[in-house]
Amino acid sequence: MTELRVAVVGAGGRMGRMLVRAVAEERGCSLVGAVDRPESGTVGQDAGLLAGTPELGLAVTADPEVAFARAEAILDFTAPAATVAYARLTAERGLIHVVGTTGLGPGELAALREASARARVVQSGNMSLGVNLLAALVRKAAAALGPEWDIEIVEMHHRHKVDAPSGTALLLGEAAAAGREVALHERSVRGRDGHTGARRAGDIGFASLRGGTVIGEHAVVFAGAGERIELGHRAEDRALFARGAVAAALWARDRSPGLYGMADVLGLADV
Repeated sequence: MTELRVAVVGAGGRMGRMLVRAVAEERGCSLVGAVDRPESGTVGQDAGLLAGTPELGLAVTADPEVAFARAEAILDFTAPAATVAYARLTAERGLIHVVGTTGLGPGELAALREASARARVVQSGNMSLGVNLLAALVRKAAAALGPEWDIEIVEMHHRHKVDAPSGTALLLGEAAAAGREVALHERSVRGRDGHTGARRAGDIGFASLRGGTVIGEHAVVFAGAGERIELGHRAEDRALFARGAVAAALWARDRSPGLYGMADVLGLADV
């Protein structure tokens, strides 16, 4: 099979550079496009040198149309508004759109669902095997333990992260809600402060910590009467998210248009 032709958007950012490197290192892929904002200062630079790899002979462009015309798959860890704009372009061309962007709201998620009628969209708050296996375990634990066990999700990230709770924390919250067969938005509690009263049975709480250079730490606490269960994950290298995104793009190559998650990619949907 020929190599999958991949373009990276947000190529000059921290995750974008890692995505460029991951594509360059994957034998089954070739980098055919690198896109960044006009004001980023990276436009015109060699995408490989920018990412810390040997020169690739591919300049970063501010025009996604140019990059998308050559690509089969788009790797996107940008921002919600940008992701929606890219989703329209991927749908027009029937491309693969791997979305690791966090902070997506109901409107942005609806736009991805709409795009998935024509594009193969793989969207996840986290692209790692470990986190998606954790989500499967959280779903099972929530179903087994029942609402008399309190669930709290605690996450910590570096000081520069702009959204909270993290996409991964929300992924884990959705898994817990699915296990209990409830809607997360109806049972989610975020940021307690002041005289809040007693905890309501069945709620799923979130706590977000920010500081230093922490890549990502997540713990799901099931607190019962006289005992506690904790399930957790610590990311030690951002490159694992980039490798996961590349694996998702390769997996989606032979799929029909639709909206998928990393549980589908990793075969964890029925775990």
